[in-house]
Amino acid sequence: MNVKTVPFRGVRIEVETRMSFDAVLKRLREQMGNTNIPEVVKLAQEPTSQQEFVRRINERFVGPSGFMLFAEIDHGGWLPKFGIHRRSVRWVFGNPLIAITMIRHDITAGLFAPVEILITEAESGGGATIAYVRPSSLMVVTDNPPLLNAAKVLDEKLDALIATTISEATVDD
Repeated sequence: MNVKTVPFRGVRIEVETRMSFDAVLKRLREQMGNTNIPEVVKLAQEPTSQQEFVRRINERFVGPSGFMLFAEIDHGGWLPKFGIHRRSVRWVFGNPLIAITMIRHDITAGLFAPVEILITEAESGGGATIAYVRPSSLMVVTDNPPLLNAAKVLDEKLDALIATTISEATVDD
């Protein structure tokens, strides 16, 4: 047995907004496509070309942000049992066409693709926080410039999704 330990430091981002928890979720949903990993795998296993797979992914699953929601974990659904009365939802989302740009340079980048965010209602109920870990800080743990470049593109896409979601210029919810 060979065990390799590679320490690294993740960078957590927390974005607070006065926008309500419900409004944040609504806006995120508007930016997301929706599927699950088994559907993507099933599509990949069909006897089609890579180009056809890409076309079908984009056509069927990808939202305006370039991402698709794979899973939603409602922590707020069970937290009240322990005296915590705040809504909190963890989303797992991504896009296999984005993931391949990183995984082709280091298959272990798949440990952090797809990405995750946590949307939490403010304690006062008057706002929300979106927390996530910068993908490049998780994926790039050794010197790998092609991986770093691809992961930084994902960082930018994730940052843009959050910025679009909480844009004060369009607050009407």
